[in-house]
Amino acid sequence: LSKAFPCLLLMALTSTTYALPKENRVPGGIAIIELPASKTQPEVNYGNYRVSVTRHEQKWLALVGIPLATPIGTQQLKLSVNNQVTELKFNVNDKQYRTEQLTITNERQVNPNAEDMKRIEAEAARTEAALSRYTETLIPDLKLMMPIQGKSSDTFGFRRTFNGEVRSPHTGMDIAAPTGTPIHAPADGIVTEAGNFFFNGNTLFIDHGSGFATMYCHLSRTDVKVGQAVKRGEVIGLVGATGRVTGPHLHFGVSLNRAMVDPALFLDQK
Repeated sequence: LSKAFPCLLLMALTSTTYALPKENRVPGGIAIIELPASKTQPEVNYGNYRVSVTRHEQKWLALVGIPLATPIGTQQLKLSVNNQVTELKFNVNDKQYRTEQLTITNERQVNPNAEDMKRIEAEAARTEAALSRYTETLIPDLKLMMPIQGKSSDTFGFRRTFNGEVRSPHTGMDIAAPTGTPIHAPADGIVTEAGNFFFNGNTLFIDHGSGFATMYCHLSRTDVKVGQAVKRGEVIGLVGATGRVTGPHLHFGVSLNRAMVDPALFLDQK
């Protein structure tokens, strides 16, 4: 058990009802699956990653992040209880994401050179390490506050074309705001990675426990350090326009069992 989340664990053990994200069983969405009754907490795996399991209204629930690349149809979870492994099935429904055309003035941000690629590969490994962590603690609340006040886009999952060239889908929510706008931690957690990334600019990652993490890109300034505990509402940095951008905004990403999923499903929006 990680020592990083004693407060979260205490809350989990003294309460049985938690706010849950919205369910949407599509690529980039979330499946909330009731598990068989058990006195002990089950362990659930989806593909290569462990799934968050929480206690809700006297039931065990698996909160499954569905990667954008998931094919439509039946998917399988591996359920382990008291050293017995069984399979659970669930269906993933279709969702068509739109295509977005963007123009970038820095051609290297579209077609990186050989040295850029070395940097990008190293940063991809850092990103993988930050987003694939599983800190063993029950999550007391998966309803996040908005990290900034601004105009949020619905561009999650969009197939992006930069200067006419197709690139990877957009895996977060873009929130437009002026440079220097304070960014607030949407929930308690631990900063696990921070730095200047080729595409993402100044970037932060926060681990919230049980395979649930958030990321913040294009910052003008970061105000927290790796290993630092942050509380819900605490300022963690400022909005900027670093990295591959067309203007100042916050790219806000949410990862669940290493799947980048739609942040809107978690936001406690009024």
